[in-house]
Amino acid sequence: MTNWKELEKQFTARLALDRRPVAVTFLDRVPSGIAKFSGTEPAGCSYWRLAAAGRAFYTVPADHFNCAVGAYTHNIQLPPDRVQETETTLGMMFNLGYVRPEEVPGIPQLAKEPAAVVFAPLGDATVAPSVVIFSCKAPAAMLLNELSIRAGASSAMPLLGRPSCMALPAALASGTVTTLGCIGNRVYTNLGPDEIYIVVPGAKIQGVSDALGIISTANATLEEFARGRQAALSTV
Repeated sequence: MTNWKELEKQFTARLALDRRPVAVTFLDRVPSGIAKFSGTEPAGCSYWRLAAAGRAFYTVPADHFNCAVGAYTHNIQLPPDRVQETETTLGMMFNLGYVRPEEVPGIPQLAKEPAAVVFAPLGDATVAPSVVIFSCKAPAAMLLNELSIRAGASSAMPLLGRPSCMALPAALASGTVTTLGCIGNRVYTNLGPDEIYIVVPGAKIQGVSDALGIISTANATLEEFARGRQAALSTV
């Protein structure tokens, strides 16, 4: 059985993470033994912020109705009285030139609507994560990319952008993805101006962790090598 606490400790130490990695699990039924979220949030990615801050809970589809875009990427069906919100939101984005109508079909979605979504800090996970979200700075993102390649967990997808939430179904379907996020997500999660996301499939997270030692050591050795060459060979 995977020791999620130990995994988080290893990632945090080796990658010098400022935020806790977030485990997200898509379920076909409501879980037992996990607190149900109570309250409202403006977007599904708001739950990333709460989990990174230490909360563990699950949501149901209705908890995601406030974000038409997030509902779309998570294949959550809005009730008839709220379907118009999707059209209004997309219409605003189209009018602003933020996204083009022909791009929408290419936005990754979950294969089916989840009955519940569990959010927790990785170390506090009580169910195996579908994906793990890392909020990190460029050096940590570089290492996570190298770790995923070594672990056979990388994807061929390009760097992702808006909407941030599409990175979850994308990683679940294709492998580790990197996303710059989007302006809504950065507001709702308080993501720093120097931070981006790496999203790793939960099924591959142990293998990615297993690669930590060799990749971290290799980078430390290569950094020392590069600094020596810089000092010896740079004339400017």
